Amino acid sequence: MNEQSFSLQPFASTSPLTDCEIVGSITRHHQTLTISYELHCQLTELVIPTSASKPARKDGLWQETCFEFFVGVKDSPQYWEFNLSPAADWNIYRFAAYRQGMEEEKVFISLPFSVEQQSDMLRLTLEVDLAQFVSANQILEVAISAVVKLKEGEVSYWALTHPDSKPDFHHRDSFILELTKNMGFKPRPSLRQRYAN
Repeated sequence: MNEQSFSLQPFASTSPLTDCEIVGSITRHHQTLTISYELHCQLTELVIPTSASKPARKDGLWQETCFEFFVGVKDSPQYWEFNLSPAADWNIYRFAAYRQGMEEEKVFISLPFSVEQQSDMLRLTLEVDLAQFVSANQILEVAISAVVKLKEGEVSYWALTHPDSKPDFHHRDSFILELTKNMGFKPRPSLRQRYAN
């Protein structure tokens, strides 16, 4: 089991967050995925959802500051979207293919994760068992992203890579990490041709 680090990039050089960075780590052990994000920024400049007294499944979390990741199975167009709010609210959506057949993933009734906040750092860590829809031998393709909202109303989109002319976290060419059951990630070749149809 290897922990691998990552660094997210803001979409376009015009991002208003010039003094911020989002880094983290991801690990897969069999069907358990562990991911940790760290947002380093002056948090007083951002809209950070306040902690929920009782974390709940909610829609539209990406409209404010939110951490996200996407999990697909190699050679399959199906994928899952995980939304994690600093308020501890969450949601998971299942897609049959690129932005098609969106449904809430009902195999999860809760998704507990930890959130730690300081004046210039926000850390979120999740450990999730994917056994109900991924087998231990399947290779996972993963995209990692985040939405950061400023108090002035501007929104900054962050991802491992931005393969299109506009921010699109669902774009399969952004699923650039391959995770095997006892290994960290490695860059994978582009899937542009694989899903051209």
